[in-house]
This record gives sequence, C-alpha cells and structure tokens, in this order.
Amino acid sequence: MIEVICNDRLGKKVRVKCNPDDTVGDLKKLIAAQTGTKPEKIVLKKWYNVYKDHITLADYEIHDGMNLELYYR
Repeated sequence: MIEVICNDRLGKKVRVKCNPDDTVGDLKKLIAAQTGTKPEKIVLKKWYNVYKDHITLADYEIHDGMNLELYYR
C-alpha cells in the first residue's frame, strides 16, 4: 500500500491509500469518492506531465508519499 497526496492548491489536500499496481483511473475514483466530484472531471498532473487513466502507478513511478497536482475540468 502506498499513500498519494493530491493538492488542488485551493486549500484541499486529499490523501489516498492505494496499491502500486492500481491504474490512474482507479486513483481518480478514490479521489472522487473523497471529494464528491466525478472522476471524469479530475486531472492529475506533476509539473507538465498529465497522467493517463489506463497506465498503472508503478509504470509512472508514483511511490509512497508522492505529491500530485489535482485539477478539475
């Protein structure tokens, strides 16, 4: 289990526990459950990299305690 911290820079920080073999789409569903938004409207970024839904967290080398930027479409 790893813990990923998502910050939307508007005062909302979401901490999510997931497995490294989960996809980014699964992570978005967990974030959506905590924030109350639809997972289709969530965009996860790190600098200029926009994470795609079908790729696993291990493939993107997202590890325990990593911070991601959370945007809404």
